[in-house]
Amino acid sequence: MTNIRIYVLAKELGLDSPTLVAELHKQGISVKSNLSSLDEETAELVRAILREPPKEEKEEKEEKEEKEEEKEEYRPLPPEPLPKEETLVPRKKIKLGENITVKQLAERLNCKAKEIIKNLMEMGIISHINQMLDPNVTQTLAQKYGYEAEILPLYSDEIISEHFQPTKEILVSRSPVVTVMGHVDHGKTLLLDAIRQTNVMDKEVGGITQHIGAYEVEVEKGKIIFLDTPGHEAFAAMRARGAQVTDIVVLVVAADDGVMPQTKEAVAHARVAKVPIVAAINKIDKPNANPEKVKKDLSELGLTPEEWGGDTIFVEVSAKKRIGIKELLEMILLQAEILELKALSNRPAKGVIIEAELDKNKGPVATILLQSGRLKVGDSFVAGIHYGKVRAMINSKGKKVKESGPSIPIEVLGLSGVPQAGDSFIVVEDEKKSREISQLRAQRQREEGMVKTATVSLEQLHEQIKKGGVKELNIIIKADVQGSAEALTNSLEKLSTEEVKLKVIYNGVGGITESDVMLAFTANAIIIGFNVRPTPQAEELLETEKVDVRLYNIIYDVIADVKAAMEGLLEPLIEERVLGRAEVRQLFRIPRAGIIAGCYVTDGVIMRNANIRVLRDNAVIYQGKMTSLKRFKEDISEVTAGYECGIGLDKFSDWQTGDIIEPYEEIAVARKI
Repeated sequence: MTNIRIYVLAKELGLDSPTLVAELHKQGISVKSNLSSLDEETAELVRAILREPPKEEKEEKEEKEEKEEEKEEYRPLPPEPLPKEETLVPRKKIKLGENITVKQLAERLNCKAKEIIKNLMEMGIISHINQMLDPNVTQTLAQKYGYEAEILPLYSDEIISEHFQPTKEILVSRSPVVTVMGHVDHGKTLLLDAIRQTNVMDKEVGGITQHIGAYEVEVEKGKIIFLDTPGHEAFAAMRARGAQVTDIVVLVVAADDGVMPQTKEAVAHARVAKVPIVAAINKIDKPNANPEKVKKDLSELGLTPEEWGGDTIFVEVSAKKRIGIKELLEMILLQAEILELKALSNRPAKGVIIEAELDKNKGPVATILLQSGRLKVGDSFVAGIHYGKVRAMINSKGKKVKESGPSIPIEVLGLSGVPQAGDSFIVVEDEKKSREISQLRAQRQREEGMVKTATVSLEQLHEQIKKGGVKELNIIIKADVQGSAEALTNSLEKLSTEEVKLKVIYNGVGGITESDVMLAFTANAIIIGFNVRPTPQAEELLETEKVDVRLYNIIYDVIADVKAAMEGLLEPLIEERVLGRAEVRQLFRIPRAGIIAGCYVTDGVIMRNANIRVLRDNAVIYQGKMTSLKRFKEDISEVTAGYECGIGLDKFSDWQTGDIIEPYEEIAVARKI
C-alpha cells in the first residue's frame, strides 16, 4: 500500500497545506508538516470527511432540489447507465541516478523543468534548473508523474546505459550460454572436446581444466556458447559478483560411477541460480555402465526424467566414442527454444567478464561474453573499476574481428588493468567518460575499505527479517555419514513456518570445503557441520566472506539452536491487559489546558504512561495517550482505586459525565514452534 504526502492530498482536495494540517489535527490525526505522509486508508477517510458538505448546507441543497423537482413535469426516467469498471493503472518503473538534477529529471519524466520547479516550491523547496535533488524528493516527484522510481548510484551500469537507450528497441534471438558441470573425472572436458571436435585435453595440464574457457560451437540449427569452468567455485564466484551469464547447465554424470558429492553440489548451485539442467549420462560405453541407476539417483535430487513424468531432459552419451553428442546438442537447442532467449542489438555493447589475466606480451586481456549490443574496435568501455579502449578483438577460433554481437565470447585487448571474473563490461561515449567512471568506482571501493556485509547468521536473523532481508532461511549441512546428513535435513525442514521457510539447499558427507563456503555466500545460507570441520582453505574463505558456520556433535543441539532462532523470527502474539477503570464525574475548563475530566478510580490503577481508551455506553469513542494526571494540582504518575484525579487526554475534549476511562497495556507473548 502506497503512502501519500500531505501537500499532494491538499492539492487534490483544493486546500492549501497549512489548512489541511490544521483539519487533520482537529480529526485527531497527528502530522508534523506538509511533507508528512498518510497511508492510503487514512487518506481515503480524510477525503470522505473533507469532501462531505456541512449539514446545514446539505439540508438547504436537498430542499432546493425537492422544490425544483416539484416544478418539473413528469417524464419517464432514462435507464441507469451500467457502472464503469475501475481499472487500477500500475505505476511505471523508472531507474534514476542518486544525484539527478532538475533538468535531467524533467527529461526523464517527459515534462518541463519549470513544472518540476513549481512542484518543488509547493513542497517548500526553492531550486534552480541545475540543482541536484535529494533521492527522497526525486522519488516523490516521480510518484506524482505516475512512476515508481528506483534510485541507483550515479555510476551504476543501469544509469550509464540510460545514455544509450535507443528510440526503438530491436530484439533479436541469441545463442544459449551453457555451463558444463559435474563430479571430477566424470568427463566434462572430454565431452566438451567431443562437441568442439578439437583437442583441448592435450593442451591442459594433467587433463584438468586450468581456466574458464568460453567456446562458440556451430551446429545445424544455430550456435551454442559453452563455458568450461574449473569446478563450481568459479560459477558461484561469478554469481556472487552479480553476474548471471549461464542459461542452461549440462550436468555430466558418469554411468559407471553415479551421483557423487560434486554432482550434488552442481545441482545445488544450478538451483540457487534458477538455471534449467540438462543431464548428460556419460561413459555409457563402459561394461559396468548403469544409466537407469543414475536416473533413479538424480530423481531423488529432484531431477526426474521426462519419460518418468518429470521435466528434466536426460541424454545418454559417450564422449570417448562420440555417441549421443548430436542428440545432446539438439536437446540443448530445444531447451533454449523454450527459454526464448533474446537480446537488444541496436545499442552499444554490454556484457560480463568471463576471465581476465595479465599477459606478458599483450598486457591486460579479458574474455568477455556479450549480452546485448554490438562491440567494435575503438569503443571506449568500463570493466568493473577499470577502463579502456578496444585495441583488438579475438574470437574463440583465434581470429581477429572488428565487430561482435550478443552471446559471443570475445577476447579484448586495451584495458587499464585486470578486472575480476563476473565484473560488468559496458561501452560508454568516450575515453574521458570511461576514465571518470572508473575513478569514481575505484574511489567507492576504497571508501568501503573492502568491508564485507556478513551473510545471514542465527544471531542476526530477527533483525534481518524485520528489515525484509530474510524470507527464507537457507541451510547447508555437512556430516560425517550420510545417515546423519539425512536425519538433520528431515528434522530441520519440519521447523518451517508460514512466515519463514527453512530450506536445506544441500547436504553432503565430508569436511566443509571452499565450494561449500561459496555456495553459502551466493545463497545467503548458514553452514551446519556435524562431526566435521572446515579445511584450512575453507576457514580462510569463511573469514573473508563472513559466512556463518556452526559445528556440532549432538543432533539435538543443532535442532534446539535452529528452533530457538526460528522462534525469534515469529511475530509475537499481542495480548491486552486492562490496568484499571475510572468514571468521569465532573468537567473543568482550565486555561491553556482545555477541558479536564474530574474522575473517580473505581478499579485497579490509572497510570500516566499507559494506553488510554474512553468508553461511552460501552462503545470506544477515543484511543490515545494521557497528557496530564493530577491530584490537587500536583502532577502524579499513578492513582489507585478509591481516589479522585484530574485527567487530560491528547487531542480529545469531547467529555461527558459518566464516560469510562480504561488504561491498558499491550504485552508481546512469544510464540512457539
